[in-house]
Amino acid sequence: MNILFTASECVPFVKTGGLADVVGSLAPVLARQGHDVRVMLPLYTNIAQEWQQKMQFVLHFDVQLGWRRQYCGVLMLKREGVTYYFLDNKYYFGRPYIYGLGGDEYERYGFFCRAVLNALPLIEFHPAILHAHDWQSGMVPALLKIQYAHLPFYSDIRSLFTIHNLQYQGIFGIREVQDVLGLGDGLWSSDKLECYGCANFMKAGLVYADAISTVSPSYAEEITTAYYGERLDGLIRARKDTLYGVLNGIDTAEYDPQNDPLIYAPFSRDDLSGKAENKRRLQAELGLDVNPDIPLIAMVGRLTNQKGLDLVDCVLGEMMGENMQLAVLGMGDARYTNLFSWAETQYKGRIAARFAMDNGLAHKLYAGADFFLMPSLFEPCGLSQLIAMRYGTVPIVRETGGLRDTVLSYNEYNHVGNGFTFLNYNAHDMLTVIRRALGFYHGDRPVLEALQKRGMEADYSWAHSARDYVAIYEKLTTAI
Repeated sequence: MNILFTASECVPFVKTGGLADVVGSLAPVLARQGHDVRVMLPLYTNIAQEWQQKMQFVLHFDVQLGWRRQYCGVLMLKREGVTYYFLDNKYYFGRPYIYGLGGDEYERYGFFCRAVLNALPLIEFHPAILHAHDWQSGMVPALLKIQYAHLPFYSDIRSLFTIHNLQYQGIFGIREVQDVLGLGDGLWSSDKLECYGCANFMKAGLVYADAISTVSPSYAEEITTAYYGERLDGLIRARKDTLYGVLNGIDTAEYDPQNDPLIYAPFSRDDLSGKAENKRRLQAELGLDVNPDIPLIAMVGRLTNQKGLDLVDCVLGEMMGENMQLAVLGMGDARYTNLFSWAETQYKGRIAARFAMDNGLAHKLYAGADFFLMPSLFEPCGLSQLIAMRYGTVPIVRETGGLRDTVLSYNEYNHVGNGFTFLNYNAHDMLTVIRRALGFYHGDRPVLEALQKRGMEADYSWAHSARDYVAIYEKLTTAI
C-alpha cells in the first residue's frame, strides 16, 4: 500500500513533542511490513545540518496562495526504508522557531497543506492513504475533498486524520484563511469550516477526513464528552462511527536499557544492578544527595497545567515532608519554572530542576529514577510512562486517556498491576498515592521489584499499533 504521512515534525529531524515520536517511529514500522511509506515535512532551519547535508534536491514549483505565488522546493532523504520529503520555503520555515511567534501560522501551514497536495503528481507518488497528523496538517483532508477530489489523480485518495492533542486546534480569522486558501463563502457554515466565528484547522480535518483516529482508546471516548472535547465534542460524536483509538507505541530500539548509549550503565529485567548505578550517578550529576535508600521521583515533559503541575504546586511542601527526592526536566510556563527554581534552593539536595529539552538527560532520568510521576489533567496517550516502564521506573499516574490504558494500579490482594494510579484530579489524592508508592519502596522492596520487572517485560513496540492502522487503511480503501 502507498501511504503518505503529513506532519509538522518528525524524529530524528525536528521535535517539540510526542507528535514527532509517533510519526518518526510508526513510518519505519509500516515500511518494514512492506508498505511504501513517505513522509512530508516542512524544511525548518532548525533541522540539524547533518540531516540537511544528506538531502537531495528533487524539484521546485510555485504554490498559489490567494494573490501570492510562493516558491516551494522539494528535498528528499531516505532512512530506514522510508522516503522523507522536505518542503522548502525560507520565508515560512527559515525562521529561528518551529511554532507560534510570527502571527501568520495560518499562512505558514496553509502553504504547507497546499504544497503537500500540489507536490504529489510532480514527485510521481500516488498514495492510497493520506494520513494527516494534528492541526498543522488539518487542511490537507479538507483541501483534498473540496478542491482536488474532482481531478483524476486525486479522486481515489482516502484520508485519515489523527488527533494527537485536541487542545491545540489552529484557530484563526476566517478572512485571513479565505485569503490564503481560496475557500469560498459557502464553506464557512457551522457544518463545514466555520467554528464559533473562526477558522479552525483541526475542525477542517475532523469534518473532511474519511476517518479520524486518536492516540489511545480512552482518549477516543473522552473527547466525545464536553469535559474533554474542547468545544468540538458535538462534531466528534457525530463522527463516532469513523473514530478510532489506536494506542501509541515507542521506539524500543532507542529506548532499550540494555543498549542505550545515553545512560550511565546498561541493565536488564534479569539484572537490575545497572539501574542502581544509574541512580547513583544521576543523583551526583543533578546535585542531589547520593543515597540509594532515598526514593527518586522523576518528571519529564512540558511544564504546563495539562501535565498536572498545579497539583504538584499545591502539595509540594507535603511531598517534601516525605523521605524522597524529586527531579524535573522540561520547559514551559514561567509559573512552574519559578516554582521549581525556588524549590531547588529551598530543598537543596532533594529537588533538582533542569529547564531544557535535553534528550540525553531525559534518558538518564528514565533509567535512574525509582518512580515516574505523571498526574495529567488530560493525556491523549502519553509516551513518557511507557518509556519509564521500559527502564524499570514505576509510574504514578492519573487515570485519564492513554495513562488509563497503559498503567494498572497495583492490587496487593491479587498482585496484579504495573504502577500506582488515582482517579480524581485532586492534589491530595495524588499525594496519597505517592505516599502509597513510597511505602512499598521503604517497606516492601520485593513488590517494587516485581512492578519494575512487569513494566520492563511488557511489549510497548509499534507492531500492534501499526497493524491497527493498516486495518483502518484497508477499510478505507476497500470502501472506494
